[in-house]
Amino acid sequence: MTQIFAYIPFNNGAAEDVALEFPSAAKKIDESASLTAVVVGSGADVDAVANEMTSVYSEVIKINQADFAYPNAEVIRKALVNVIPADAIFLVPHNTFGMDLAPGLSVKMDSSYAADIVDFEGIDGTALKAVRQELGGAVSTHVTIDIASGAVISIRPGSFAPVEGGAAGGSIIDKSGDAGDLSSKRKFLELVAAEVGDVDITKSDVLVSVGRGIEDEENIEIAQELAEAMKSVVSCSRPIVDAKWLEKSRQVGTSGQTVKPKVYMAMGISGSFQHMGGVKGNPFIVAVNKNPKAPIFQVADVGIVADILEFMPELTEAINDL
Repeated sequence: MTQIFAYIPFNNGAAEDVALEFPSAAKKIDESASLTAVVVGSGADVDAVANEMTSVYSEVIKINQADFAYPNAEVIRKALVNVIPADAIFLVPHNTFGMDLAPGLSVKMDSSYAADIVDFEGIDGTALKAVRQELGGAVSTHVTIDIASGAVISIRPGSFAPVEGGAAGGSIIDKSGDAGDLSSKRKFLELVAAEVGDVDITKSDVLVSVGRGIEDEENIEIAQELAEAMKSVVSCSRPIVDAKWLEKSRQVGTSGQTVKPKVYMAMGISGSFQHMGGVKGNPFIVAVNKNPKAPIFQVADVGIVADILEFMPELTEAINDL
């Protein structure tokens, strides 16, 4: 039986959305695989998340140590090597922390490493077939991962359907005493909170988000008019911030803000994983883009192939006429 372990990221005592996506990923790897959640951290939050995960995973490993008060990948790697079987498949989220943790962990475990996986096509012997996306999602690459000696695999958040938690029934195994030597060359200095601008996009239930398709700074006003009609606010992708058309506090993505709206209007946004990594909570996504092959259409609930500079004014007028 294939052994699969999943690293559970969390904030403020609550697991991140990808924790509910790992079970779906594991089933795509091997329908009969055993799946264990691994919760690493410090204090009461670890206990809370471990308990939360018992409604999703049949087994949860908890590692609670003061050394994990800040998620230092160097220290966590040491603990995981002492707790996870060397021939296991270990899933981590493909985010900033996961990209720090996973490569070095695969070296320490002497196992294969595959990054940013969006799908699996099953196992053939010791070969696990997986899918990556290249060139901003324009190309799918089929890769083979040798799992004979285990593997560390980072999963792109949002690529697999989340499962629903049931009644708590999983068992918690406390491995805190097995963490071993936790010395580190890194030292945590401080946590710097992102600046908050004139509008806090993280508080809005509806976002009108614009990307390269807006074409010119003057056209931001068109998006603003739509946002006002929808009683929402305007957010954006990174290119808009880089062009200095909107402030950094309005950027959605792994290098910007993490948002959980009920409705996400993606206007002229390609849908790179760096951008969609900041969209959480399974919102209803409406995507409008001139390119019918834009990656955003793969995750959108409604996809419309159109020029946003023509579409947005028409939608604004229609809403105002209601």
